[in-house]
Amino acid sequence: MTWSRRFLPSITVLRALEASARLQSFTAAAAELNLTQSAVSRQIRSLEELLGGDLFVRERHTVRLTQAGEVYAQEVREALGRISTATLGFRANPSGGTLNLAILPTFGTRWLAPRLPDFVAEHPGITINLVTRLAPFDFRMEQIDAAVHFGQPEWMGAELDFLMSETVVPACSRKLRELHGFEAPADLLKAPLLHLVSRPDAWKQWFAAMQTSVDQVPGMLVDQFAMAAQAAMSGLGIALLPRFLIEQELARGDLVEALNGPVQSADSYYLAWPSGRGDYPPLQSFRQWIGAAASAF
Repeated sequence: MTWSRRFLPSITVLRALEASARLQSFTAAAAELNLTQSAVSRQIRSLEELLGGDLFVRERHTVRLTQAGEVYAQEVREALGRISTATLGFRANPSGGTLNLAILPTFGTRWLAPRLPDFVAEHPGITINLVTRLAPFDFRMEQIDAAVHFGQPEWMGAELDFLMSETVVPACSRKLRELHGFEAPADLLKAPLLHLVSRPDAWKQWFAAMQTSVDQVPGMLVDQFAMAAQAAMSGLGIALLPRFLIEQELARGDLVEALNGPVQSADSYYLAWPSGRGDYPPLQSFRQWIGAAASAF
């Protein structure tokens, strides 16, 4: 792709716009940038002349963005953010590349993190930065190259690779199971059920898969798998958890299956990335590696 220089304002001018838009003041922007107010005002005016329209409405001692100015300023802020992130990534790893990856907390700590040393060993030039995200987001608003997604293969503005499905089991403490002596799926209603906020219909789907009709499935709400697992281990109730994420607890006996009732989830795990960014070399390497790791799991 080529760009015409006449449509590429200088970084100095764009920084003046970003600061003025964020602070809604030429004077405040000038103080932040160590410039004079008149210098910032001239830079904004020169940019408006290049664009052929006003970015700000000037009202005596205040300024505010026009509607078109708000859109343009947001796009400039995102572009400056990407330039800054790219520069930091290069400084951190001049010989390779950087991959900013969003992960689901428990999936990241239980499944991905133990396997990442293999990726690093295979690709020593790539630096991975991890952040947690619980739900899909707008890639245009985040400096993130890819994300692990659980759900349906749907993410606006993104492309996805299938990673793996999961099997969930009703898990609780051994003491709770001995107390209630669960024998049939309906028996689980004798104990409190722990509901994940991100999967509000999981218990209903489990009972349906077990061919058990229930009117209501009341219980306690928790927002993360780690909390649900800990609550179940403490005897607070029964949690519906992916078996592969609680293998250690099951092996130690901290958790037991309330009864034999494995069910495959309707949703699956995917790797998502912004449309059009699939050829980014660090992402290509990570896609190949995680795909192979997931298929072998």
